[in-house]
Amino acid sequence: MSATATSLAPKERLELLFAELAELTGQRNAIDGRIVEIAAEIDRDELAGVTGARSVSALMAWKTGVAPRNAESVVAIARRLDAFPRCVQGMREGRLSLDQVGVIAERAADGSDAHYAQLAAVATVAQLRTAVKLEPQPESESKPEPRREFIRTEDGEHTTYRIRLPRVEAAKFDAAVQSHHDKVSAEWTRDHGEATGDQAPPFPNRVDALMSLVEAGWDSDVARRPHGAHTTVVVHLDPEKHSAALHLGPVLSDADRRLLLCDATCEVWLERHGQLIGAGRTTRTISRRLRRALEHRDRCCVVPGCGATRGLHAHHIQHWEDGGPTELWNLVLVCPQHHREHHRGGITITGTADTLVVTDSDGDVLTHGPLARPPTEPAPVVEPCRGPLGERAYWRWYTPFQPPPPTNN
Repeated sequence: MSATATSLAPKERLELLFAELAELTGQRNAIDGRIVEIAAEIDRDELAGVTGARSVSALMAWKTGVAPRNAESVVAIARRLDAFPRCVQGMREGRLSLDQVGVIAERAADGSDAHYAQLAAVATVAQLRTAVKLEPQPESESKPEPRREFIRTEDGEHTTYRIRLPRVEAAKFDAAVQSHHDKVSAEWTRDHGEATGDQAPPFPNRVDALMSLVEAGWDSDVARRPHGAHTTVVVHLDPEKHSAALHLGPVLSDADRRLLLCDATCEVWLERHGQLIGAGRTTRTISRRLRRALEHRDRCCVVPGCGATRGLHAHHIQHWEDGGPTELWNLVLVCPQHHREHHRGGITITGTADTLVVTDSDGDVLTHGPLARPPTEPAPVVEPCRGPLGERAYWRWYTPFQPPPPTNN
């Protein structure tokens, strides 16, 4: 800050800072408007698949370095450019922000462009969100299914879980917890029925019953799938011919065969002159211990720009049927989509786990970092954006947008 600025009175300094903030905000809004147009072009021409990204929003989050939620707003606006031309034009001119238009594009009804373009000029994001909620909702003939929720909140040394279930599923949950509460209570009485005072542990409560239910389910799943295996798909493999076929089904392509062999349970069968004569032990290419080490190291899909954390596959960098060892340095975690993309030739994964190189179908290396760099073009020339009025909204006097009645053709 210059010496002249610091010598001004606080109110005058604030006016200067607000003027600069308005100018920067207008330029940022105009830049966001151009980013939305780029996202619309990528989505319209289906260019995201060339990069190996799972979706357009994942691609925008990766390449612009923004949060996934902000990328979703960009894509929501991009997909409704034709429905909200006035609002998008407000972004291009620097008058409306990405968050303001994002709320409108994500939830507002068709035909409401003029209504919200006028309202957004003075309303905050929170006020716009309330205004959209006040829109009359069309009556549906069937009542929607109750929404289920599972929320986990960490607070210091404890974790709080909040579960919301429909009544039927809640009754099933209550019955299961009550059954295990009876079980742990009976075990406590059997083991500590005659103990008194500090000699006996606390009597089991519903938390103990819930943990008993979790452990019982876990033990049952481990017994059924001892290595946390995926749903079983039986494939017959001929290692000499490098061919495979589904059980009582068709022959698999090379890509599907390699995909399944990356993380599979193998059962050795013995044959003589084409006739089966016995079976060997069931083995597994990736053990549970190795899987845990992989999850601890990689955390998410290793393909740049992905970040998926659920349903990940363990992939052999040097393919298993090509003699690739099942060692930690030759294994990485990838999401199902990128696993299929790799085995179908869409992306290439080479090197070792520590020196991994991922390339697209043209051989260009995919990098984790965003595309941000110092600008080479001048900033957009737009009017300063003063922002919403910041006044309190009196919703009793507000007239929500009224969607036109449906036409019966």
